[in-house]
Amino acid sequence: MANSRNSAPADRVAVVHAALAAALTDHVPADASIAVALSGGIDSMVLLDALAPLARSRGSPLSAIHVNHGISGHAERWTMFCAEQCAARGVELVTHRLTLGPGHQANLEAVARVARYDVLRKANADVIALAHHADDQAETVLLQLLRGSGPRGLAAMPRFAPGVPALWRPMLDLTRATLASYAAERSVTWIEDESNADIHYKRNLLRTHIAPRLAADFPGYPATLVRAAEHQAEVSDLLDALATADAASAVVAEGLDGNRLAALTPARARNLLRWFLRSQGLRSPSEARLADMLRQLAAARADARTRIEHDGAQIGCHRGLIVVHAPSPSTFEHTWHGEPEMALPGGTLTFEPTQGSGIASTMLSNHPVTVRPRAGGERLQIAANRPRRAVKKLLQDVGLAPWLRQALPLVWCGDRLAAVPGIGVDLAFQAAIGESGWTVDWRPAGRHRKAFD
Repeated sequence: MANSRNSAPADRVAVVHAALAAALTDHVPADASIAVALSGGIDSMVLLDALAPLARSRGSPLSAIHVNHGISGHAERWTMFCAEQCAARGVELVTHRLTLGPGHQANLEAVARVARYDVLRKANADVIALAHHADDQAETVLLQLLRGSGPRGLAAMPRFAPGVPALWRPMLDLTRATLASYAAERSVTWIEDESNADIHYKRNLLRTHIAPRLAADFPGYPATLVRAAEHQAEVSDLLDALATADAASAVVAEGLDGNRLAALTPARARNLLRWFLRSQGLRSPSEARLADMLRQLAAARADARTRIEHDGAQIGCHRGLIVVHAPSPSTFEHTWHGEPEMALPGGTLTFEPTQGSGIASTMLSNHPVTVRPRAGGERLQIAANRPRRAVKKLLQDVGLAPWLRQALPLVWCGDRLAAVPGIGVDLAFQAAIGESGWTVDWRPAGRHRKAFD
């Protein structure tokens, strides 16, 4: 399982050390703690071996993180190997064991990758050092190109992605061959993951059959594609700057102004919508999907019930404003037993005791109190000089978007509607002057809150 190679040019060690030292200076403060994402393969073992003395010399705390996916029958042996290698270098190792269910078999590689990054993003370190190198970057560019990606996708993997923790790739200028030579000169051992030979995975197919031909016929490979990725990263930054300028007049706290979006040229409108969706924490849609979104949003009337599903969220348009919101919850019914808060799908309903306002306490104590969303046909009279009106119309009058109407919980006493949060209490249930009562308030969660506020 473990491997080593015993002959290589000695200057490769200096090349690797110089590259890492420069990357440390460029991106990592001296007092920042660093954790190496350690699989035990040759790339991460070279990173660990080369980074350990450099971090020690500059006083940067260094640790390692190993994620045991439990996929391979050798997974526990790999964990033990990583522990031994870290102990030999005086580096603390934190191991995380994951369980990926059988339902993920069809896309196991993608699921494992997402799970691994979830672990890394929760690490107790300032910076996570990743062992991606020039060949990895070139393969990523090729994969993104074959998927028809735009500049953001073709920018591939950034050298440094700020965050808590930050993601840092200090070896993007080093080739796989250089790392192999380093491992040979330093007698670094590593493990081989048998899945790397499985050409069912597209990256392995490129690595095994395509990359060698490119390297043979195009001497600049993979450095040329690394450089191309940097050019695309610059283009992506410029497009973001353009979107930011367009957003200055088109984006408000509640969402995106549909009229201003429609006034842009098609290319700028696509660019702004991509930027807006990313700013809401959503992945960029495909080109065809984005075009369909723009078509629906541009055609939406002021009273339209536009609802576009994307990346676990919904995109709605209400009174010319484009809003990303959580999907409306399915129907629910809960009984209130006097608690100050009720956790409901989509938010929290609060009950606060008061005097002379709200729902009369006697009414609530004489009837079972339930909370459920609108079903249609509900009516409410909130004052003696006002007629009983449809709740739907009352919500429309206050400008509540359709998706918020669907999530709004109504308070019922027995089989009668007592109150609608944000609208009022029915006349028959209102507390009189000096009478104890309960005020009801609805606090939407997540994306519902932005639109409700």
